[in-house]
Amino acid sequence: MTAPHDTEPGSTPTASDRAVGVSDVDSPAPLADDLRLATDRVLPSRTEPLVGQLSTSIGGPVGLHAAIGRNRTWTPLRVLFLLALLVLAFSWFGKAGGCLQQTPSNDAAATMRLDWDHQRQFYGLCYSNVIAGYSENHLTPADLRGGAAPFRTYWENDDVKQYIGVPVVTAAFMYVTAQAARGWGALTEAVGLPRALDVANYFTIAALLMALGWLIAVWATMRTRRRDPWLVTLMVISPLVLVHAFTSYEVLPVMFTALAMYAWSRERMWLTGLFVGLGAASAIYPLLLIPAIAILCVRERRLSDAASVAIGALLTWGVVNGVVASIYPSGWSATFTQWRDRAVGPDSVYSLIARATGWDAQPTVVNALMLALMVAVVAGVTYVGLRSRREPRLPVLMFLLVAGLLLVGKEWRPEMSLWLVPLAVLSIPQPRVLLAWMTFDALLWVPRMALFLAPERKWVPVELFYVMAGARWIMVVALCAYVVWDLLRPAAAPHPDGGRLLQSPLPV
Repeated sequence: MTAPHDTEPGSTPTASDRAVGVSDVDSPAPLADDLRLATDRVLPSRTEPLVGQLSTSIGGPVGLHAAIGRNRTWTPLRVLFLLALLVLAFSWFGKAGGCLQQTPSNDAAATMRLDWDHQRQFYGLCYSNVIAGYSENHLTPADLRGGAAPFRTYWENDDVKQYIGVPVVTAAFMYVTAQAARGWGALTEAVGLPRALDVANYFTIAALLMALGWLIAVWATMRTRRRDPWLVTLMVISPLVLVHAFTSYEVLPVMFTALAMYAWSRERMWLTGLFVGLGAASAIYPLLLIPAIAILCVRERRLSDAASVAIGALLTWGVVNGVVASIYPSGWSATFTQWRDRAVGPDSVYSLIARATGWDAQPTVVNALMLALMVAVVAGVTYVGLRSRREPRLPVLMFLLVAGLLLVGKEWRPEMSLWLVPLAVLSIPQPRVLLAWMTFDALLWVPRMALFLAPERKWVPVELFYVMAGARWIMVVALCAYVVWDLLRPAAAPHPDGGRLLQSPLPV
């Protein structure tokens, strides 16, 4: 029996191919018209020792003569989407199961309220900024009926005006979700359906939209590395996603960053700038794509492409923020002033140093020190990127920059580690190391929640949190050191992933 000729995934078989592939093959059924095979696809059961060992339970690694890419039902993308939905469902139950319970109110109307009595949200490990910020940011139906809106509405806190304090795109997402929850509550009441708590409607709608955003990020990340679709499996089954997918709104910048890297891989410069600008309007870290892309463009003598991305990003960010800043200047600027005046977070390296040495980490000093260190991080990554003997890829440079931002930043909330997940998966071909880091980082949630418990409810000592936070800092530094070593080692040396990184005119 003669096997059909291999053809590239994007090509059409010729007449000679069909003559050999159809007439000489003894097939129990007529062959399909499309004879293409995904011959260039990276197969984890062959390239990854861990996956190869796991595959022995189902027959071992894929065979040498297997027809790769012929199954039109269970494609890699659909399998990954299914895994992602399962993880997201468990993540939703982890938050809603403990933090969306209701209890009778103490008022005469006999209404129901959210049951966060006795610090349930902390000892139940289900705390979510999405739930906590619903009433704190005045997003309830009563507030919306009164004309409340992000950046316009403020409240007094110790005689100081407080605004929503989040970037523009995130605030718009929160407002649209609150209006949708308000409409859903009115609909259920009008048709006589059982009505849930307004905050439950808000969290569920927000979770559905963020789940869609995460699926978009998975799709974009997978399309960025088309030869290695199964690489994204580590992204969808990450313990960090299981714990923190709905802890806050970090999925939004992750989605925009993934879309920007995909647009870059397709050489769509202005579209890349658009997504960078939208990402920067939801969190600060997508802006780091600009220096990362600039490094690649300097190496490739493509300065016009770097300028297109930067101009597109700045225009998008300026338009999105300019509209809000012109209407509500005080509310818009409060986002930056609140960050400037905020004390260091307990997860930051400055907090660890202060606890170990007694140093008084004043916000002004920490802000200046953080900015200086961040400039050093960008300069260091630029040096490594330009001196690298092999062509660096965009996710690798972004991993170093984003990890540097978290390492020297004044806060590193547990959910912010989601920023690193797709970047680490695309940068570090060591599944066991990545799973170990992500699992440890996710477990940090347990002692961090214990920080907020009353003394009689604490189940672990406070010192455990600071020990684990320091260990996480060291682990991420070690990951960065590995990436730098990989960039600077001789180009002729074999790559740890078996040579699966395909070089392209525009590295992605």
